[in-house]
Formats: sequence, C-alpha cells, structure tokens
Amino acid sequence: MAFEHVFDRGARGKLLEVETLGGGCGWIDYDRDGLIDIVCNQGGEPTTLDRKDQPSDGLYRNLGDRFQRVDTHARFVEQNYSQAIAVGDFDNDGFPDIYVSNVFANTLWKNCGDGTFQEVAEIAGVADPRWSSTSAWADIDLDGDLDLYVCNYLVYDPTTASPCYDDQGRLVLCNPSKLAPWPDACYINQGDGTFVEKSKEMGLIGEGNRALSVAIADFNNDRLPDIYVANDTNDNFLFINIGNARFEERAKLYGCATDHLGMPQGSMGLAINDFDRNGYLDIYSTHYTKESNTLYENYGHGFQDVTGRMGLHQPTLAYLGFGTVMQDLDQNGELDLFVANGHVETAPHQADPRMKPQLFSYTGRKQWRDISRESGATFQEARMSRGVASADFDRDGDIDLLVLNLDDRAWLLRNDSQRGAWLTLSFIGNQSNRDGIGVRAEVTAGKRTYVQEVCGGTSFASANQPLLSFGLGEYVGDLKVRVLWPLGKEEVLTGVTPGKHVVVREPTNEP
Repeated sequence: MAFEHVFDRGARGKLLEVETLGGGCGWIDYDRDGLIDIVCNQGGEPTTLDRKDQPSDGLYRNLGDRFQRVDTHARFVEQNYSQAIAVGDFDNDGFPDIYVSNVFANTLWKNCGDGTFQEVAEIAGVADPRWSSTSAWADIDLDGDLDLYVCNYLVYDPTTASPCYDDQGRLVLCNPSKLAPWPDACYINQGDGTFVEKSKEMGLIGEGNRALSVAIADFNNDRLPDIYVANDTNDNFLFINIGNARFEERAKLYGCATDHLGMPQGSMGLAINDFDRNGYLDIYSTHYTKESNTLYENYGHGFQDVTGRMGLHQPTLAYLGFGTVMQDLDQNGELDLFVANGHVETAPHQADPRMKPQLFSYTGRKQWRDISRESGATFQEARMSRGVASADFDRDGDIDLLVLNLDDRAWLLRNDSQRGAWLTLSFIGNQSNRDGIGVRAEVTAGKRTYVQEVCGGTSFASANQPLLSFGLGEYVGDLKVRVLWPLGKEEVLTGVTPGKHVVVREPTNEP
C-alpha cells in the first residue's frame, strides 16, 4: 500500500539533544470505518518557538488500497517539534483521541466524531510544558475511563542550549546523564473532559528519572494495573499498585531496575508479553550500544535478567535499540521480538548512525534465535529508526509493523509470513474503558494456554492497535477464551475456532 512519511529532525549541525530522540507513530481508526489509519510525528526546526511555518504531524487515512494524507482536512494540524503519539478514547464516546508529546507543550486532540479533531490540552489540563517522551493511556485508578501517564525527559531548551565538546574540542551530543531530569506526570481523568495531575499523591515518583518509555499492565496478577518505566542512564522504575490508586516503587526488590550486574542502562523501548507461557508478563527493554538489550523473565514474585543465557546478549551489543514489539509474527505458537535500531551520535567524525533492524524468534527451549537475515529485504537496510507500532492494517489476521525513521521514509511492513493457526481479539468496554486497555485474555488450545494483556504504552513513542493476536501453530479444534475485564468482570467464550477475529463486548449488569 502506498504510504510515505519522512520525519525531518531539523539537523543543522548544532547536535541538539532533541534531534536524536523523536519521533513516534501510531494506529488509529479515527473515522470508525473499520480500516485502521496512521498518525506520525514530525519535527522541523527545533530552535524556533514560532511554529506557524513548521511541518505538521501526519494523519493518513486508510482507503483500503492506499493511505491518503488528511491531517489538514481533519484539522489535525500539530506543528510543534513532536516526540511521541498516544491514542486512546479518553471520553468514552467511541472515537479515539490523540495525545502528542512535544519538546515544549504537549497537545491533546479530541476526536469530534465527524472526521475532524479539536485541540483541547489546556482546557483538559494536560498541556505539560516539559520535554516529554512516550505517553500512555490506561485506566490507572480503575474508574472506567482512561488516565494519562506522561514520561518526561531532560531539562533542556533547544532555543538556548549550550553546546558540548569532547576532549579534543570537537562538537558532540551532550551526555543525558549530565543534564537534569524532569519528573513524570500522571493525569487522572475527572470524567468531565478535564484531568488532575496526581503523581506525588499516588506514589508515582522515582529518584532521578529520565523516562523514555512506559508500560502499564498487571505484572503480578493481582488484577491491578502496575507501571514500568524505562529510564535513560538511571534505574528503571516498577510502580506496584497497592490498591486505592496508590503505588510503591519496587523495581530493585522485583529485580528489574538494572541488568544482572546491578548496572543502570540507557533504556529506550519496552515490549511486553508472556514468552515462557507461565501466565506472567515478561519485559524486554532496548538499550544503548555496548549494553545489550535486556529480557526480564517474570516468575510472579519477581523478575530475573535472562538475556545472556537465552542468547539475546551478544547479538544486540553493537546496536542502539528504540521501538520494540514482542508478538508471534508467524503464529507458530512462540513469540518473536522486533527491534528498531539507530544511533544518536551524529557528529561528522563519528560512525554512521544508521543501523539495521533485528528480529528474534523464541525456540520454546529457553533460547532466542536471530532470524533477521531470513526475514526480508528491510532487515538489510540501515536507518536511524525510532518508534515502532503494531497493527493488523490489512485485516488478514497477522501483525504488521509501522516504523518511523529519522530523515528517511517510514517503513510500513506488511507481514507475509508463512504462518500457523491464529486468533485475534479486540474489545469494547461497557463499564470499563471503551478501548479495552487493561483487558487480559487467556486462550487455551489443547494443553497450551496463552496469556496476553492490552497494555498501556509499550514500544517507544508509539501507539499499537489495541488488539491481541494469538499464534496457535498447528492446533486444530475449539478454543477456550477467558476474558478478564479491568473492573472485575470475567467471561468465558466457548466454541471459538482458529482463523477468526472476535470482537468481545463487555457484558452489562443487566440480566
């Protein structure tokens, strides 16, 4: 399908911090026609506060055989220097809205339901003025509507920033560990179109964060949403929900604050799924070069860094990872890991910052295998890749990928894998949030049970389609599907067979 979007990072030889980070991308069926559309960040000139002549973020309508750019027609004209996309229906009206993280004030685009958007961030109370990275929608306080967690990064103003030099007097990118961090924000939905920032009173404060990604999911299976934050050069956070919308930071206690040596890493992106099928959600975090990405296996009572012994350490050492997705892309019953790579060091005396993406496949025997070379021509192309978002845009039952590249065309990667049996699920909330964020599904196929959750956030700076995709391999027969809704309801679907997309509506309280 025809699609072209180029993120202009506005590099003019000054090596500004903001040129290296953005941006993101996402999937949104904004016009509710059943065809999922694309939204992508845009940069422009980072040193000007006058944005009227700057390029806009892109909104691309899915016409079935191509994508048509419609942001001007849809009144989605976002000309700030953007970093991330978050998609969610915050007012539960059935039309998904867009939150855009920016270097300066963030914006919230309310879907008017007629094919257009209205910018309402200041009215809603979410126009965070700090340099924000990934944001995530989720029902954090479990009251039936979506709240907003915003990752904030560095205290940095590209219009007044001082340059940095190496020991030979050459201009280089400033080390983020030398710049002060901004605290994150948690905006709680009041149900009337406004939000209140409550991070401190909810316990969502960690020391020295430089947050780049967030994943909101139930990591300890107590039916409460927890929040995992990937920090750059500092310990990661795991905010465990202790009830009544209160959290405690327990990453060190749970074994997922640092790598197995106790060293903090330059954490960028997050992928969440249950690769070992023990019923607990595992975490994969992408990192800076020479650190390797990290796989945390979740045992329920805590996590363990299993990167090295599962074959994932050496293959990623030379790469700098950003967006990442853990899905069963060939639907053989075992998960795969896609990683978008690209360096941040872009000075003329430094190496080419472009890097190839990677794809790993879980063998089911406590090992992952690098299958990049056999997975298509894109894996031989080097780019400065950032955000990755997953969706089934062609509605054929498998997961496709969208990758935003800096100063180059975004990749729309249609999945043409030879695949096994499959089932996809999407959800429409009734008492729970309409998007079904926080829904957990358990699919039993014979002797195997697969567990997934519609997580808030994940990847890097991007918004996945709220869809659960289960690869079933060679299984033939009926499936048992158990659905756990965020507000406590449970239901069991019987007679479901592979090869279908099932839309699950939350049951009402009516008999």
